[in-house]
Amino acid sequence: MRNRFDRQLTELNNEMIAMGVQISRAINYAINALLSQNTEKAKEAITYDEEIDQKEREIENLCLKLLLSQQPVARDLRQISAALKMITDMERVGDHAADISEIALHLAGEPYISHLGHIEQMAKKTSVMLMDCMQAYVDKDIKKAVEIIRSDDVIDDLFLKVRSELVDLIRADANNADQAEDLLMVAKYFERIGDHATNIAEWVIFSITGEHLKGDEAIRRMEEGTITAGFGD
Repeated sequence: MRNRFDRQLTELNNEMIAMGVQISRAINYAINALLSQNTEKAKEAITYDEEIDQKEREIENLCLKLLLSQQPVARDLRQISAALKMITDMERVGDHAADISEIALHLAGEPYISHLGHIEQMAKKTSVMLMDCMQAYVDKDIKKAVEIIRSDDVIDDLFLKVRSELVDLIRADANNADQAEDLLMVAKYFERIGDHATNIAEWVIFSITGEHLKGDEAIRRMEEGTITAGFGD
């Protein structure tokens, strides 16, 4: 019975990795649609969100099956309950990628008022953060999860740079205001994706330790060396 349960836990890990790949791909679709101003890519990115929603439902059903199949030990309960929390944030990432693609569709064919380098950096960084979250979850790697939380500062700094650049462009020419608002919203969506990655990393830590530590506390505890694996390991 336990062997079957362990196989299902392995399946859960694989499905979490698969959803991580999906949301990272969604981010890549969205930023490529924005950079290339390709309406077909933008539409493809928007419809891709449906696949992410379906994957969320599949993982949710698998988690419920695991919970009902037998009495899981503490370690199992942490892993399953963390997965249920994580997929909620992951699904929101898919929504934000679709939102970015909607803006890309709106801006297609319109010359950009600014180089999108910092926004592209935000996309790349958040994509890496999300895949690292999945790897940390599967590997039970507390250190990696804390490093992901630290990485959110990079996203926040990039957002502030984008905002400052766009404000300067509006001040220079009020005609830039409409597009600047759209591009600022894109940056804001990426900033939110960074926040979701941080939330996911916090649940990864919970899955290992049994403690739901918020970002700054997790960093502090890591520096103090007081984060340990929870009961049942």
